[in-house]
Amino acid sequence: MPKFAGRRLRASAFALIAGFSFGLAPAASPLPDLGDSSSRVLSGQEEKAIGRKVVRQLRGSGGYFDDPEVNAYLDSLGHRLLAGDPEAGGDFQFFAVASPEINAFALPGGYVGVNTGLILLTDNESELASVLAHETAHVSQHHIARQMEAQSTANLALLAGLAAAILAGAKGSGDAAQAAIVGSSAGAMQSQINYTRDFEREADRIGFARLQRAGFDSQAMPAFFQRLQQATRIMDSKTPGYLQTHPLTYERIADAQDRAFAAPYRQVTDSVDYRLVKALLRSYEGTTEDAIASLRRQLDTPRVDVRNSARYGLAAALLRAGKFQDAQTEVQTLDQAGFRHPMVDALAGQILLQSGQFAEAKVRYETALTRYPDHLQLVYDYPRNLIKARDFAGASRFCEAQLARRRDDPTLHEIAAEAYASLGRQTLSHYHLGEMYALQGDTREAVQQMEIATRAQDSGEQAQAQAEGRLGALRKQLREERKERANGGLGAGLRDDHRH
Repeated sequence: MPKFAGRRLRASAFALIAGFSFGLAPAASPLPDLGDSSSRVLSGQEEKAIGRKVVRQLRGSGGYFDDPEVNAYLDSLGHRLLAGDPEAGGDFQFFAVASPEINAFALPGGYVGVNTGLILLTDNESELASVLAHETAHVSQHHIARQMEAQSTANLALLAGLAAAILAGAKGSGDAAQAAIVGSSAGAMQSQINYTRDFEREADRIGFARLQRAGFDSQAMPAFFQRLQQATRIMDSKTPGYLQTHPLTYERIADAQDRAFAAPYRQVTDSVDYRLVKALLRSYEGTTEDAIASLRRQLDTPRVDVRNSARYGLAAALLRAGKFQDAQTEVQTLDQAGFRHPMVDALAGQILLQSGQFAEAKVRYETALTRYPDHLQLVYDYPRNLIKARDFAGASRFCEAQLARRRDDPTLHEIAAEAYASLGRQTLSHYHLGEMYALQGDTREAVQQMEIATRAQDSGEQAQAQAEGRLGALRKQLREERKERANGGLGAGLRDDHRH
């Protein structure tokens, strides 16, 4: 579905993995020297596999906020925090979760999720950075693996149960999510408290150091803690009972305030990307009428930066309401003011595309791609516009050129499949569908698509050989996955297709 075309934020569960949620942490206690023998329980490869499985199922359930601009921003912000820390180690991936709930979480292997509701709660970019810094510390310190080392069997079961809770919540089943959490953790949670208390303090300490090293406002962490505490009080009626016994404590806030007080004052300006991402998310809050009214009110500010981001959000809300001309007028106002940003170009292109102005959209996209060739929303929307304009050959050529650089991009494979299907080239269409499913973790469907590709035999010898080669590799991978599930391998319960 094209961006802005009826997208909605759907509620997901509090994504609490092994008790390491940002906002709902146990009381503090002295931090012992815990060391790191976690590799005896989970290797780095196993941690990555577990995290990848949960993210793939989160994608399949609809809880993953599949917006390339929001996720690219979070990824850039997260890696800025890690850039100056040689001890961070490993590969990290930051992404948004489609939920109005206030939460963030860390998965094994470097996957850090942030609910859209938490992004909107932040007052400034430094506060959001403080959340990501805290979560990266859970990953780099291998807190889940260290917890599993202390209680290996119980925690394996807990991890699978909490992953199920994420998936249930992402489908909108709040009661099912709470039941899954309670059912998986009732017997193990109390004995974990001493460990999670230590881990939260360690994550606060290391996260603060990363926040400060990256040049953000050191006051942001205690400021956000206080706002989070207020929000938690408001949400008490919705919070599962055992989470109510683990509030954000005054001791944690005091520790954060002490660290901030000892650090030099630094005035930090929010990035344009932060402001635009928040404006975009606001455009999807509530009804279209509410979003439009709220963003229009922000245009009254004397601050040009706030006014520009509000106008961008207003244009997105107007597009959501199907008011194409009004949306186009707001974008033109930004153009006339000289406000240049790839997110504005992508929105302008979408307005033209959705209103059927394909030739005008093509010009806008091509001009923008010369300025911002790596902006993924433009990279995705340009060939989609070509398909709408029935230039299927142009769309397929563009996708192939991009896939030469981004072979592991499922969205590009999906668009290429559509373009080739319209050209009647079934081998290449089903080949790209197979690659898309493989990248999404659905190996069984990938095999089926690749089998169809090999039978079509309509795209030449090279395409045929390519499809046959991938089919053999995917069949082998599917056999290995089935064998691991049959043997009850680590994380096997997380791999089963969510449709089963």
